[in-house]
Amino acid sequence: MPEKPLTVATYAAGASLAAITLVYVFGPTYFLDDDAANSSKSSRKKGVVGLVNPANDCFLNSVLQALAGLPELRLYLIKETHTRKLDGAELYRDLGAALEEQKKEGVGKQEPEWKLLGLQQGRITASLKQILDALNERPIYKKTISAQQFVRAVEETFRTRINRTQQDAQEFLQVVAERLADEHTAALRVRRQAKRTQLNAEAAKAGLSGSSTPEVLASEEVRPKDSKLDLPQHEITSPEVLSSIEQQPDAALFPLEGKLESQVECSHCRFKPKPSVSSFVSLTLHVPHLSNSTTLNACFDGLLKVERIDDFICEKCRLEHAVTSNERQLAKSNITQEQRAALEADCAKLRAALEEDPERPPEGVTLPDTSLAPKRQITRHTRISSFPRVLAVHLSRSVWDPHSSSSKNMAKVSFPETLPLGGLLDRKTYQLRSVVTHKGGHNSGHYETFRRQFLNPPISTPTTMGTEGLYSGRGTPISSPGVSAAPSPRLKPKFSRDVLGDSQSSNGGLSPLSEDPSSSSSASTRSGQMSLPEKRKPAPTSVPLDAIPTPGLPPLPAERESSDEPRRQSSVARAMNHLPIRKRKPHDRWWRISDDKVKECKTSDVLGSQREVYLLFYEILDDPSA
Repeated sequence: MPEKPLTVATYAAGASLAAITLVYVFGPTYFLDDDAANSSKSSRKKGVVGLVNPANDCFLNSVLQALAGLPELRLYLIKETHTRKLDGAELYRDLGAALEEQKKEGVGKQEPEWKLLGLQQGRITASLKQILDALNERPIYKKTISAQQFVRAVEETFRTRINRTQQDAQEFLQVVAERLADEHTAALRVRRQAKRTQLNAEAAKAGLSGSSTPEVLASEEVRPKDSKLDLPQHEITSPEVLSSIEQQPDAALFPLEGKLESQVECSHCRFKPKPSVSSFVSLTLHVPHLSNSTTLNACFDGLLKVERIDDFICEKCRLEHAVTSNERQLAKSNITQEQRAALEADCAKLRAALEEDPERPPEGVTLPDTSLAPKRQITRHTRISSFPRVLAVHLSRSVWDPHSSSSKNMAKVSFPETLPLGGLLDRKTYQLRSVVTHKGGHNSGHYETFRRQFLNPPISTPTTMGTEGLYSGRGTPISSPGVSAAPSPRLKPKFSRDVLGDSQSSNGGLSPLSEDPSSSSSASTRSGQMSLPEKRKPAPTSVPLDAIPTPGLPPLPAERESSDEPRRQSSVARAMNHLPIRKRKPHDRWWRISDDKVKECKTSDVLGSQREVYLLFYEILDDPSA
């Protein structure tokens, strides 16, 4: 008997330790995991597809979920895959355009054919479209899929394996986005080559190039044997053909690609060389580690601010220094006539270069050593010259310390829902679409995604098929016992007040279009031009209802009183037209996605994750006032 209390105490201690362990392990994600218990039947029907995490795949799951919430990217993928399907797979197997471009550029290291063929076929583009389409389904109940098919496509494309240890979401995004941009460039190159070949064939058929000339015959002899195109391969280098090809608008532009322009100005001579332009698919902004909180605009200022650089060699100042050195040599009296003539010729060439282009030094002129050239201070201006449709922002939180290991910057970064960029003349407005957050330290942690609940505008239908919709339960305005030979009046589609506004909503629902005189006269005699406010009158009977005596009931109202009803209805219609237009609420609902766990949240929850924000995805607004 004395062992019984000891056994009970042992069981109680074990149960307490088990409960503490459960709370410690599952406590941080309890509210995210308890969707099924705290949600109703209607809320369980609202959700998105999750992704399984078999082997530390949260970094790629978060990026794929963020890309799935970008309508501009999905629209590009749909157009690009559809264009490739229309062109045919045979067109993108021809490597003639890629090999010709490599020969013109004279690249030392030639790309292997399997890489060029993979870029032209666009496997990553097709695989990304499939996974994004699957993630944009609206399942009734919880649904989870795997991203292994896309991962396998990436590994086979690059012929390498993706390491699951210490992977970065930004690195994965950079690899995928750059690959999409390269496949887009390769596809445009193939299409331009095909268009050029087609124009050459049409010009040859029209007799503009002379199909029997030796140049054409020679070009037919050197035609590549592995070409899949049946069109002739000879080239026409006329300005008309080349300009028509260059003016062809691209079917779909890559939405993630933008351009940065860097301009340098010498503070001494005010010389500005040609600006250097570089393309980007994501902007990396450094978070200041000296303060506990900052803003996204301050991070942009760090990238786009004016920098001052010392000890810079200006090309114009170097040429001026060379002219001054030659003039000093000419001032000496112990030089020969040949040396004097050579120095005067060099000075003339240097002055001509200063007038034309100081960045191109004249040939045959020996300049002084760069160590003797004057050092100047320059200012560098950086701006976004080409704004992308989708702006991907990476907040770099790594703090590098040479004396210790790297750490993570935990400063708060406040970011807006609407982001204006550019100057006064080229102002662009972006709206937040997706956010990727990271919880943890520099070497470990977990990625999550916030996706805005967004429906593409082409999917919605603001107009209806008629006055009451396509499947209307309302009958026809008049009874038609027999089939009439006269055509019925056509009706305009009815638009909602949210789309048209006050000016068009006052026209009423029934608005006949222009009709033939014969049909309109017959229809007017038969229907009497009935309008919408009129009530449907009962079918005529053999005895009028007014002639039937009804004892015990008051007499019917006079005809004058019944005539006030249309006037009262018209006044109500005028009052309805002056009501303010009801504006739709913005998309304020978001999805918080952690691998296979999905929960609904608000915009305030997204903007409140300032300490964990890592990747931001903005889309440009064509109409900022909307």
